[in-house]
Amino acid sequence: MNIPKLKKIKSEKKYHDITLIDDYSWVDQPNILEVLKDSSKLLPDVRKYIDENNKLTKDYFVDIKNFQKKLFDEIKSKIKLNDTSLKFKDKKYFYWVKTEAQGNYGKRIRQLIDGSKPEEIYFDGDIEKKKSGSEYFGLGNVSVSPCDEFMAYSLDLKGSEYYTIYIRNLSTNKNEKDLIENTSGNVTWALDSKSFFYSKLDKFHRPRKIYQHILGTKIENDILIFEENDETFTCGISLSSDEKYFIISTSDHITTEEYFFSSSLKSLKPILFKKREKDVRYSLDTWNDYFYVHTNKDARDYKILRSKINDKDKLEEFIPSKKETVIGGLEFLDNYIIRGEKADAISKIFVRDIKTNLEQEIKISDEVIGSPSISLKQKNTNTTKIRVGWESLSTPGKVYEYDILTKEKKLVKEVEIPSGHNPEKYIVERIKAKSHDGRMIPISLIRLKNSRQDGKSKVLLYAYGAYKHSIDPSFSASRFCLVDRGITFAIAHIRGGGDLGDVWHEEGKMKLKKNTFLDYVACANHLIEQRYTYKGGICFYGGSAGGLTGGALANMAPELFFSMLLLVPFVDTMTTMLNEKLPLTPSEWELWGNPIKSKEYFEYILSYSPYNNISNKDYPPMLITTSLFDNRVLYSEPVKYIAKLRDLKNDQNIQLLKCKTEAAGHGGMSGRDNAIEELSEEYSFILKNANIEN
Repeated sequence: MNIPKLKKIKSEKKYHDITLIDDYSWVDQPNILEVLKDSSKLLPDVRKYIDENNKLTKDYFVDIKNFQKKLFDEIKSKIKLNDTSLKFKDKKYFYWVKTEAQGNYGKRIRQLIDGSKPEEIYFDGDIEKKKSGSEYFGLGNVSVSPCDEFMAYSLDLKGSEYYTIYIRNLSTNKNEKDLIENTSGNVTWALDSKSFFYSKLDKFHRPRKIYQHILGTKIENDILIFEENDETFTCGISLSSDEKYFIISTSDHITTEEYFFSSSLKSLKPILFKKREKDVRYSLDTWNDYFYVHTNKDARDYKILRSKINDKDKLEEFIPSKKETVIGGLEFLDNYIIRGEKADAISKIFVRDIKTNLEQEIKISDEVIGSPSISLKQKNTNTTKIRVGWESLSTPGKVYEYDILTKEKKLVKEVEIPSGHNPEKYIVERIKAKSHDGRMIPISLIRLKNSRQDGKSKVLLYAYGAYKHSIDPSFSASRFCLVDRGITFAIAHIRGGGDLGDVWHEEGKMKLKKNTFLDYVACANHLIEQRYTYKGGICFYGGSAGGLTGGALANMAPELFFSMLLLVPFVDTMTTMLNEKLPLTPSEWELWGNPIKSKEYFEYILSYSPYNNISNKDYPPMLITTSLFDNRVLYSEPVKYIAKLRDLKNDQNIQLLKCKTEAAGHGGMSGRDNAIEELSEEYSFILKNANIEN
């Protein structure tokens, strides 16, 4: 194969008396944010290198194109293409969503509750995509006004998450002149339907200003109601559960500050609830004359406080904290409060009778390992009925109508697998691996019941490990393309994520970030020791910050893997953390440390940053993906990474780079078929390197 070469221009920059040498720093062009909007501004040499790599990747897959097509058809056969969601009963209308076999984007439908008129499609994703004239169709928000006469929707047509807001009159089905560019995409309507609130992106792609737009007026006359002056904070706005207040939340990754003002709009001057305190997060809601505060102050895994609206400083404990248990937020009915909590990476749902203050768990399934959920079925909260859901690694999602009073549940929706699915064919397990410091790391896994635990099988071990993000043991129909071919699918609930609460997150960030990688190694070795697999029998699969985990592991323990998929990976951690002009960097310092100000953090990030630690050793086969329009992890990171990897590695394995030059975002291309095509390509890479091609 003709492996592309990227030109080298040696750069030496000194930080804290340490010289950082980089042959490819020129790829980080100063106007890189402009490329997100206009790819013609990409450096010609980088464009050439990307095109050559895309051709190499395409050529690699030529001999298994038929197999990819088989996987595409197989994945699609597992999806009910003509499907309808459950209806939500609003004030005047039922609202629901419908997908069709011939479409990719779905339809939003409503009908008057009294049935006096036929149902109407008020937003057709496929029609709107065609009208946009864009290959990429990123839908940010679709929101119908409280009066049911207007619809606000936002679109990103490149993948760079610059959203434009449009307004449509639903009576005429025509757009108004109101058009607002460069927003975060979210729209929050005023209750009188005469205006709405939105966040504007600054020149660094950060939402730090909130405006009110009055329908029919010029955008330049929009009213600024809030501005965040700290460049590490970003803000948004929402409506409280009882719709009596608008809540403005401004935060970085570890600290929150919230403001409120009346939804009657008598005053647009936001009132501070509690002044920000470093490392204290809280969220505010209102219900029945109370403020409810979900906070981690003196409760790392959260507790819930409340106070009377007219006495906000007199807070009392409503839901206390629990050791090693994450306390979730609240949903309100007139007579009940519903909440979730998670312990040992297992979620539960509870309902509280407001009159008696007694609380009970809602038991949905006899399965121990799974993912429960709840949702309201109607706008009117004077009810005892809600919807509860359950899914697991082996069981497709089920939704029940649940009566809180009688505890009766009725199945109202079940995910159908048209090609068939039998949960009894599989074993779901939860095991634990001891990490380097004694911490026990949970692993959730699913495998064929008839598979032998003889140390000969291959394992896909998925991981993320950042941002306090939890990976639920939920159902994925497409995953069985691998499991049914004998590959065990496993989730490593490593630190840095939030599966076991805030401490789990704290122990995998800043100066403890390496715990994330060491936890994964411990999980991999445990699976080997317990004969689920063997050294060299593991596939790493992860994206974004999970790609950082994979990149670090490729340097630390490449011998574990038969293949690695690094999807939009955060692999040039040091360069990104040194560039305060990038969209996310300032707020990220609270997670990774600030290498600009601190020599200690500079040295620590340098010690694990995947790009900076590539060395002369054997690396496994890799598939690395990126997009020119991704503003979260810039294309420059994987481009530089693959170039340096090929310079230094000793092996003869194939490491591929696929960079989307057409419109695509952090999550890939838009549309159902495009998503399936990307997945079938990823699966074909895994199976080809596992020597399974049937």
